[in-house]
Amino acid sequence: MNRIRQWLSKINVETIKIELMNTAYGERTTLMAKLDPRVAIIWYLLFAILPWLFWNNTILIGMLVYMVILTALSRISPLILFLLCFGLVTEAGYVIFTALFFGGDLTAAAALLTFTMKLTIISLASIVIFTNMDPERFSDALLRFKVPETFCFGISYGYRMLPILIDEYQNIFNSFRLRGRFPEKKGVLAWRYVYHFCVTAVKAFYPMILNTAKRTRTTVEALEVKGFTYGMHNPEAKELKLSYLKTTKKDVLFLGITGVVLIAIIYTGTLYPIERTIHQL
Repeated sequence: MNRIRQWLSKINVETIKIELMNTAYGERTTLMAKLDPRVAIIWYLLFAILPWLFWNNTILIGMLVYMVILTALSRISPLILFLLCFGLVTEAGYVIFTALFFGGDLTAAAALLTFTMKLTIISLASIVIFTNMDPERFSDALLRFKVPETFCFGISYGYRMLPILIDEYQNIFNSFRLRGRFPEKKGVLAWRYVYHFCVTAVKAFYPMILNTAKRTRTTVEALEVKGFTYGMHNPEAKELKLSYLKTTKKDVLFLGITGVVLIAIIYTGTLYPIERTIHQL
């Protein structure tokens, strides 16, 4: 019981802020972080599409095991993994409860298991990529793929601003709590305190939106002074910015090993299939 309380005590705004800071600005020393970002994006697209092409549970289990190994090697934050597991478990429980409540049976769990494995594979692939890839490298890779410059900058800027927004929201929320007045009576199950907390949480959003608009304007003006728009649309400046992107033997070897693993998984799944136990949809 004490261990559970210790875990729950770590789930707060400060912990989430620190984890997001580590994700956005942390040291990139893992295997996935050292890859060329273009290779990493191609790898991610591969695992974002392939799970939807198979209903063979053997193949999906093999992909899931491979993804779990990469997740362990990537040293993902325990908080992010906890949130992922919590979301998958609650979603599965909700669907099973809904099926039983409306007269169904547990055969729906078979289809749910297959679907959940697909979502888990894609979710783990997303976590491995976006928690190990620097926002600048990710936006530069998209820029190399001829994605519009404004969209690429928006991704990088939003990724960097998210931890700052959480920090600012926490400061505004604490200011409201210090200057506000708590209800004199708790009410049944302390509903007055809960209501006061919810109202304060909503009111704290408005100053944060205003401050975000000010920050964005300041950032835009600073970038324009430095010639950001001209540089992003100038071919020579763009080529100079992206000149560090180079595919090495390590990138080719990683894609080759991934291809061999996928071929082995699909071949094993073809020989020893675990098919769905309900009718095809």
